[in-house]
Amino acid sequence: MMRPWERLLSVAFKALFRRTVQRGLRGVWVRGALPGQACVLAGNHHSWWDGYLLPVLFWGGGRPFKIVVGERRLQEFAFFRRLDTVSASKPREALAALGRGEVLIVFPEGELRPPGPLGGLNRGVVWFAERAGVSVVPVASRVVLRGHELAEAYLVFGAPIEPDLRLLREQLERMLAELDDQIRTAPAEEPLPGFELRLAGRRSTHERMAAWGAALGKLIGLAERKGAP
Repeated sequence: MMRPWERLLSVAFKALFRRTVQRGLRGVWVRGALPGQACVLAGNHHSWWDGYLLPVLFWGGGRPFKIVVGERRLQEFAFFRRLDTVSASKPREALAALGRGEVLIVFPEGELRPPGPLGGLNRGVVWFAERAGVSVVPVASRVVLRGHELAEAYLVFGAPIEPDLRLLREQLERMLAELDDQIRTAPAEEPLPGFELRLAGRRSTHERMAAWGAALGKLIGLAERKGAP
C-alpha cells in the first residue's frame, strides 16, 4: 500500500516521463496491440528511450505492468522503485507480478546495445514465462532520425509465442528486419505506413514555420484584396 507522499511522487514522475518523451521525440507510433493479460513482454534494447517508451505506453493504456531493472540502476535512481519496477535480483517479485495478471517487461539482451542486429538473449526471459505459465510477447522498436528535426519512435507488438528462446530470437530478428526495411524505403517525411500515432511529440521547426507562413500568406492576401482598387 503506497503512502500519500509515495503516490504523489509516483504521479509526478509518470508525468515527467511522459513529458520527456513528448519533448524529446516527434512522436511514438505503434503497430499491434499492447498485451491485455499477463505475459512476458520481451523487447530489443537498442535505444536510451526504451526504458521510457514502454512504461509511458502502458501507463497511458491503464495496463498493469512491471519492468525488470538492474539493481545497480535502482540504487542509482531510488525513485525508480516507485515506478512499476522490479529488481532483476528479485525474481520472486517478478513472478508475483505475473501471478497478479500484470505484464512483465524484460530486455533479454541485458544491456543497452547500438542500433543494429540483435545481441545474445538471456534465458531468464523464458524462465519467467515457464515458471508463471504465461506466453512471451516480442516487441521490436527503433528510434530513428528521418526527415524531421526530432527522432521518431516506432514499436511493433508481435503475437504471443510459447516460451522458447530460439523462437523468440527468430521472431524479434524478423520483426526488426521488417521494421528496418520500412525505415529505409518509406518516404522520409511521412510516418511509416501501418502504424498508429499513440503519443504526439514536438513538430519540427520547418513544420511550425510552414503553419506560420500559411497564416501570414492569408493575411497578406486579405490585405491585398482590401487595398485593390
